[in-house]
Amino acid sequence: MTQDKYPFGTFGPEQLEKVIPGLECYNNREFWECHEVLEDVWIEDSNDPARNVYWAIIQVATACYHYRNGNVVGAQGMLKKAKQKFKRCEDQHIETDLLYKKLDWKEFKGLAFAVEDNAPLEKFKPLHDFKFRSYK
Repeated sequence: MTQDKYPFGTFGPEQLEKVIPGLECYNNREFWECHEVLEDVWIEDSNDPARNVYWAIIQVATACYHYRNGNVVGAQGMLKKAKQKFKRCEDQHIETDLLYKKLDWKEFKGLAFAVEDNAPLEKFKPLHDFKFRSYK
């Protein structure tokens, strides 16, 4: 993979390596831990627009954490913020083939947008049950 294929600000191999520990936490339903792990990477990459990928995952994981704890307002609020990050990834051309292939991004994003604003808690279950399958 060449640097030209993944210019600065897009999701490339470097970002994939950084996100893997958070994906493993998400897959293990360790949503708060996913948030903590990816928050460190998000802070570290403060000048890289690709950090919006981490941010979206952090906010979906936090929504799942709230879902599991029965906090509908927290789940709704975090998912609304996550949808803004997904949109930002589109608008700023952060998304790459690697993101779609390795993070199952289309499915993950689709599940997030399938939950309407102010949805009841049960609508969050598919996001809670989602697993990143292709990153290894």
